[in-house]
Amino acid sequence: QVQLVESGGGLVQAGGSLRFSCACSSGSIFSESVMGWYRQAPGKQRELVASISSTGSTDYAGSVRGRFTISRDNAKNTVYLQMNSLKPEDTAVYYCNARLRFSTYWGQGTQVTVSS
Repeated sequence: QVQLVESGGGLVQAGGSLRFSCACSSGSIFSESVMGWYRQAPGKQRELVASISSTGSTDYAGSVRGRFTISRDNAKNTVYLQMNSLKPEDTAVYYCNARLRFSTYWGQGTQVTVSS
C-alpha cells in the first residue's frame, strides 16, 4: 500500500510563508508519478493547486502562480510546496496526490489557515 505522508502547514498571517513536504513510501511509484497538491476550502470542491511531472515540468492554478512553487526530490521520494505571499483565500485543507497511469494516491490532508 502506497502512503503519502504530509508535513508542514498550520496558521500564518497574510503575507507570510509556509512549506509543505510530502514523502512517498514507494520510490518506484514516486519516480514515475505526476505529483500534485490539491486543496479544499469549506463548502468548495477540491481543486488542483500545482503539479509536477516525473521529468520536472510544472503547472499551477492561476490563483497561485507566482506565489507558490512546487518541486520534487526523487532521491528522497518527496515533493514540496513552497507557499509565499499567502492570502486568506488560501485557507483550506491541502492534500498531496500521486498519479501514475490508472492509480491515484492521496495524503491525509493538512490544514492551512491564513489570518488577515
